[in-house]
Amino acid sequence: MGVWLVVAGLAVHIVFFYSIFDIYFTSPLVHGMTPHSVPLKPPAKRLLLFVADGLRADKFFELEEDGSSRAPFLRTIIEQRGAWGVSHTRVPTESRPGHVALIAGFYEDVSAVAKGWKENPVEFDSLFNESRYTWSWGSPDILPMFSKGASGDHVFIDMYPSESEDFAGSDTSKLDTWVFDRVKDFLSEGRKNVTLGNMLHQDKLVFFLHLLGIDTNGHSHKPYSKEYLDNIRIVDSGIRELTSLIEEFYEHDGRTAYIMSADHGMTDWGSHGASHPSETLTPLVAWGAGVRGPNMGEDIQEKQAFRDTFSQDWDLSHISRKDVEQADITSLMAALIGTSFPVNSVGVLPLDYINASDEFKAHAIFTNTQQILAQLTIKMAEKQETTLSWLFRPYKALPVDNQIQFVKSIQRKIHGKEYREAIEDSRELIKLALDGLEYYHGYDRLFLGASIAMGYLGWITYILTIIIQDYTNIVATSKIAQSQATYLRSEEGIRTIFAILGAIVAFLLYVQSLPWTHYIYCLLPIMLWNEALLKINVISQVKESIEGVGNLMMIIFKVFVAVAGLEIIVLTFFYRELLTLGLVAMAIWPIMTSLRSSNKMVVVFWSVSCLSVAVFPMLPVVGRDTDYRLVSLAGWTILALGLYAFRQLSKNAFYSPIRSNKLHVLFFSQLVTLGVAILILNSTSSSIASKQGLPLLNQGLSWLILVLSVLQPLLGSTHMVPRLLSLGVSLSAPYILLSMSHEALFYLSLCCLLYAWLLVEYSNTSHTIKANELDFSKGSVLGEPTRNLHTADLRVAYFFVFFILTAFFGTGNIASINSFDPVSVYCFLTIFNPFIMGALMLWKIVILFILVTCTFSAIHVILNVPTKSLFMVVLLMSDFMALHFFFLVRDSGSWLEIGTSISHYVIVMTMIIFLMLLLGIAKVFTTFQFTCTSRRKSHFQ
Repeated sequence: MGVWLVVAGLAVHIVFFYSIFDIYFTSPLVHGMTPHSVPLKPPAKRLLLFVADGLRADKFFELEEDGSSRAPFLRTIIEQRGAWGVSHTRVPTESRPGHVALIAGFYEDVSAVAKGWKENPVEFDSLFNESRYTWSWGSPDILPMFSKGASGDHVFIDMYPSESEDFAGSDTSKLDTWVFDRVKDFLSEGRKNVTLGNMLHQDKLVFFLHLLGIDTNGHSHKPYSKEYLDNIRIVDSGIRELTSLIEEFYEHDGRTAYIMSADHGMTDWGSHGASHPSETLTPLVAWGAGVRGPNMGEDIQEKQAFRDTFSQDWDLSHISRKDVEQADITSLMAALIGTSFPVNSVGVLPLDYINASDEFKAHAIFTNTQQILAQLTIKMAEKQETTLSWLFRPYKALPVDNQIQFVKSIQRKIHGKEYREAIEDSRELIKLALDGLEYYHGYDRLFLGASIAMGYLGWITYILTIIIQDYTNIVATSKIAQSQATYLRSEEGIRTIFAILGAIVAFLLYVQSLPWTHYIYCLLPIMLWNEALLKINVISQVKESIEGVGNLMMIIFKVFVAVAGLEIIVLTFFYRELLTLGLVAMAIWPIMTSLRSSNKMVVVFWSVSCLSVAVFPMLPVVGRDTDYRLVSLAGWTILALGLYAFRQLSKNAFYSPIRSNKLHVLFFSQLVTLGVAILILNSTSSSIASKQGLPLLNQGLSWLILVLSVLQPLLGSTHMVPRLLSLGVSLSAPYILLSMSHEALFYLSLCCLLYAWLLVEYSNTSHTIKANELDFSKGSVLGEPTRNLHTADLRVAYFFVFFILTAFFGTGNIASINSFDPVSVYCFLTIFNPFIMGALMLWKIVILFILVTCTFSAIHVILNVPTKSLFMVVLLMSDFMALHFFFLVRDSGSWLEIGTSISHYVIVMTMIIFLMLLLGIAKVFTTFQFTCTSRRKSHFQ
């Protein structure tokens, strides 16, 4: 029963977890649309796209203290020749989705990352695919995804090796100078090679320069550093020189357009991925063929009443500024060189950037309208095919008849030379079409969401009945058996009813040709409620066991306290400072119990530990600053405390001389490993600061320590205190290597709190055996039979959930978790590798989870309760929170609000699934022991 329940629970929660991606993160792409291009002659034959990866708008536009610009050439373009504005990116502010928005014109769904970061086949149309020829230079992480799978053989890439993307390199701006040098060589070859020269004189050409140096310098040295700001000057100089060479190559024919922008910005602490303005605001400068010049005048400042404060010191308020959404740039580039608009684009053509006649503008925006309407038509047809006719609800604001009339009206106005009116009508129709795309994209969300919610309620009811029946004394076993015997008569009827209901639902899904996942989402609640109602007799017996109004009120009060406590945990997702409030309350709690007189030292230790951990949620999130002195302080403190604790354990008479010697050797090796880790961290940080890179010896030792930290605890005794102490010291070594600020002190404080928790729970029991003589391998105290759950055990389960979230949010928040900052993995690697870096960052969090879960397992032994009993209570609490966040998931509002609500749900679901796996990992870390000989009998056997 136990194994089956764990497997079933894991499967159910995987379904719940995956459902959110199927509901909110499905791909927006549809296929089968006919490409549309502007029927008039385009103003440009070719376009150069410069993407300065990681370039913030403010660092680009702002002036130096002496009033000069750090990008003088592009500043001159803004003031004399071109147009400018701010490009607003969407979350997540990462390189891949940013480039997809810039070049393909749509906002990629999260599932695309799972398909491959670099070289997955292109499953979407892009400007490069629609061009006659595209040449691109830059990073191997970006260029391949726009070339592999592109129709034809007209997208050419030239990349530097991935080893060049070294965050600890002495001069990462060389990534940009490499690109500029290669383009110069390319133009030189174009003069000599007749075939290449003929290709270069065709129309609809795109030259893409991906400039990664700014992003790399931002990660390594922060955006306010000299390296980052100097890299902006290098990019500006390179663009100036290359523009001159291009104009010379094409003999100043006036048919070249230029666009400079960025995929995302960067926070002050050198990360990106979240929604801070420094990450979502990027520069946009356009000039050349088909691009308007600057609109200047005294009235400009009044017309562009931007209500932002970040642009006040740019000294550009006298020049007209036009902000765009990032995907709009794709439409602008397609209109300038006359390619078809990428069929998947949702960008709206920013006409304010175009220098052309009203006729051209009207045709261009109408072409943009047709391209978006084509997507709407396909999307509606696909949804109509998979929905019963009497259930289908078309988008009311733009039915098919209205679309046709709208299009014909615009065409009449263009033919009648009413260009301005045609432009306004096209813009209105685009807005309606985009809203329609959103409507059909989220068409099944309400239906699927209701199915998942019913599944949650069925699962929670089922788990609650199991806890009451198997692990409590609330209802006598005899009464349950007696009630069950009566209830068995209707069991067959319940199964029959749910079987018929399932068959009906399956038939309705089948006739609509819905995906197989819909079958799971709709049939799973039926199965869970079937199982829950088969145990409903347990709930009825609970009702009968409640005697008197007083008992009822007490139960209602306890339920209210439990729900309120869980709501506080829910609120910590929004306000991590509430963790501090919860920890302060925990610090006070034992003072209100008998422990204050029976175990004063334990109470003091517990309260001090709670208050020390409570400090961290009030501090800035980790990553904004690096301070390796704090990391070293934490490391040496852990080493000293570990040495003291090990010496105290070795003096204990419980350990035999042989076992004590083994203990000494193991603990000594762990302390040496920790000391080496501290030295490696300081040596690596010093080497990188002096731009000498990551020493190979340091890198090798760091990976060795990572492996040893997992193996060393398994060599020691399975006795509770030494095993937990061994885990804390051993896992601190890789945590130190992955730390960059006060999170190492948080690790130390959390370890102290977990040990205090162990002592508090031990003090609350009536054991005569000493705490340091408890053994994980026993599974219970002295092999005694386990007891049922008491009301006080709910507090233990609550503490576990609270400590897991404290470990998760104690030094970070949603933004810091979503943001990418490679600084913390510099001891292991500095060359960009998103999956290895991500795995190391995840392991840093998992280390804390392992410590909390192992302590939780130890408390099971102390309390003498079955492991699965308390875990099921934790599961019930976690599912309650998950259901809460499921109802908070939003599909409207700002992208930040939508993304944050989904992130909360994903984190809770990941935590639930991970806790199931963590209990298994904790069992290995607490009970497994490497041994070459047969196990010696325990002292108590």
